[in-house]
Amino acid sequence: MDNRIYLSLDFPSWVETRNFLDEHALQGVPVKVGMELFYREGPKVIEKLKENDHAIFLDLKLHDIPTTVMKAMKNIAKLDVDMVNVHALGGSEMIMRAKEGLLSGADHNLKTKLIAVTILTSHTNELMNKELLIQGNLQDNVVHFAEFANHYGADGVVCSVHEAKQIKEVCGSSFLTVTPGIRLKESSVDDQERVATPAFARKNGSDILVVGRSVTQSKDPYIAYETVKKEWAYGVNE
Repeated sequence: MDNRIYLSLDFPSWVETRNFLDEHALQGVPVKVGMELFYREGPKVIEKLKENDHAIFLDLKLHDIPTTVMKAMKNIAKLDVDMVNVHALGGSEMIMRAKEGLLSGADHNLKTKLIAVTILTSHTNELMNKELLIQGNLQDNVVHFAEFANHYGADGVVCSVHEAKQIKEVCGSSFLTVTPGIRLKESSVDDQERVATPAFARKNGSDILVVGRSVTQSKDPYIAYETVKKEWAYGVNE
């Protein structure tokens, strides 16, 4: 299985999640488990998904004092997921302690990648400036967060497709760019602002795609997921 296209399991329970995967022949695809599902089901949902050979991105966006994040990551390390994330806004020490927790909590060689969230893809430049009081250009700030996350031990960042290429130029080709906000051309934008097609993501330097409602709310989720894979692989339907 190609672990570069993660399907967001934005369901309220394991029963609904399992039924969706089974009904649409999506067993074994890489998946993203977010707060809604994890807070309902806990670590058991990770165990159940791993039993069915799903690669897992645990999307909890930790953001707390460094010691608390370190201790949380020490526990998360034992789940042996592929990726887990923190908010870059937590600062350099928090990122360093998060990596420390993953390293100290792993039962064997650490495979879990630490990913830092830069600025959410639902945020606009205006919101960033006026509500968060972060001055300057949104893309420049995303690249700044990526650069210091890289320096302090993160393996990659969550960013929009539109910032991926510049992040690669600053942080190097091995630094992962994980890009949500992926939409097929016929899909609605919903509450995302900085969205892109899989074909554009491929061209603009994304390493890993996160796709949700374009698949989960489509008439045929299996076909939709296969279409994302095709666009990503061949750069079609731009």
